[in-house]
Amino acid sequence: MRGWIDIALEHLAGHAVCGYSPGQAPASEPTGLAAMALLLHGRTAAAQPALRHLAEAQCEAGGVGIRRGEPNPQWPTSLAILAWQTSQDVRYRENLHKAIDSLLAVRGETMPRTPDLGHDTTLSAWPWVAGTHSWVEPTALAVLSLKAVGQSEHPRTREAVRMLIDRQIPGGGCNYGNTFCLGQKLRPHAQPTGLALAALAGESKGASRITASVAWLARNIDARTPVQSLCWALIGLAAHGAAPKNADSWLQDAWRRVSDRGVSSYKTALVLLAAKKRLQIAN
Repeated sequence: MRGWIDIALEHLAGHAVCGYSPGQAPASEPTGLAAMALLLHGRTAAAQPALRHLAEAQCEAGGVGIRRGEPNPQWPTSLAILAWQTSQDVRYRENLHKAIDSLLAVRGETMPRTPDLGHDTTLSAWPWVAGTHSWVEPTALAVLSLKAVGQSEHPRTREAVRMLIDRQIPGGGCNYGNTFCLGQKLRPHAQPTGLALAALAGESKGASRITASVAWLARNIDARTPVQSLCWALIGLAAHGAAPKNADSWLQDAWRRVSDRGVSSYKTALVLLAAKKRLQIAN
């Protein structure tokens, strides 16, 4: 009898170029995640349509838009880098190098420190949209992609790591990127915390904040956690050797929830990535 991972892979192999929900137009984020999931599970041939689709969504300057024909915003560039790097396919070498250059050219806007905001607003990392402030999730994806291509010590990567540590909320966890706002401590959320922890794997500075976020995340997920949040949380915890003992059964239940609701390739890819317990290849 086939296991659930084989069934999920069979679905994804036939729907690697995908949108966020069944029937939606293909988009770069779910397609990039699908490519990585297939590659990490050894389905190299099945990942090819997704890798080509990302190349077709790439702009002349190297950035990858949210979908083919919609060149902006270009935060999915990081996911395309991860997918092409994971593939190790020489056909995408030029795409990869152009995407790295484009990513490094993007900077989040800074502003003077203010008592209204608890985080260090002078640190520049990556925004969702060019010309705006830096936020946790696009920065975490950028750090993951740069580390995957051997740029761990690049000044941009180092500043982004400092930013991710700074955006951890006292007591652990993080959200979209604020800690305190107008004197109020904001609540952490599982998905951005998991993404940030994945990007902060192997970092020694800020250890106490990272440890607090690992502990917060481990306490605040279970089998009922929404699929996207659960998967990023498990990827982040696994990056710090803290995967919960029930992780495999939670993922199997997450796949059941996905398959009962018209099989989203986006969520299928995340479940399969979480099952591999990593997002990037070792460099």
